Formats: sequence, structure tokens, C-alpha cells
Amino acid sequence: MSEQQPNNLLHGVTLAQIVNSMVEHYGWDELGRRINIRCFNSDPSVKSSLKFLRKTPWARKKVEDLYIATQRVRHRQMTNEK
Repeated sequence: MSEQQPNNLLHGVTLAQIVNSMVEHYGWDELGRRINIRCFNSDPSVKSSLKFLRKTPWARKKVEDLYIATQRVRHRQMTNEK
């Protein structure tokens, strides 16, 4: 029953991994600028962000969409370097 999803960049990635990756890549200030939600702009932490994103589907979608876009750019850059 284990279906592979090679084109789904979110497959097998937890929300915590997504948030940590976005914070590492952009930092809290830039992340809060790109996605204007309080948990990124006012005393940000991974824990508070996860709590909010798990309860707020529209915000989670924005974070997931930014993650996917970032992963696609990274993939293109790696492909062009070869």
C-alpha cells in the first residue's frame, strides 16, 4: 500500500521539518516578510509556529507553497551547477 509520490515535494516531510528548513533558509525576519503572520513576526519560535499552522489551514498552505517554491529553485540551481 506504500505508494511512491516522486512529484510531491511534501511527501514524507513533516511540518516541523518544513518550518525548520524555511527558518534556516530565510530567517525569521524574511519569513515574516514573505508570509505576514504573527507567529513569524512577534516573538517567533518553531513551537508557536507549529501550533498555529496546525490549527490554521490557510497559513499552513502558504508555508507549504513557499517551501515547494524554494525546493524547486534549489533543485534548478543544483541541476544548473552540474
